[in-house]
Amino acid sequence: MNNGLLPRIGTFLVLVGCAFIILFIGSIFAGETHGLYFLYAVAALFFGLVLRGKSQPKEPTRFASVRKARQRTHQRREEKRTGNTEKK
Repeated sequence: MNNGLLPRIGTFLVLVGCAFIILFIGSIFAGETHGLYFLYAVAALFFGLVLRGKSQPKEPTRFASVRKARQRTHQRREEKRTGNTEKK
């Protein structure tokens, strides 16, 4: 499978697990406790967290050109401040 797909599936399973917990709590308030909801919730949360944990944080690529422009501006200001006018 695609390496970026597993964390997304994990996030989905975490959300499904949260939904099952809500259903379990609702069944308690309704007076008919359904233990399977709790077991499904624990299983979905466990597998979801395992799949999400395998992801490596990626280097952000959004607004990369803006970051580079800011770095260049910061370098120029530092060079002016220190009096270093060498061109690279």
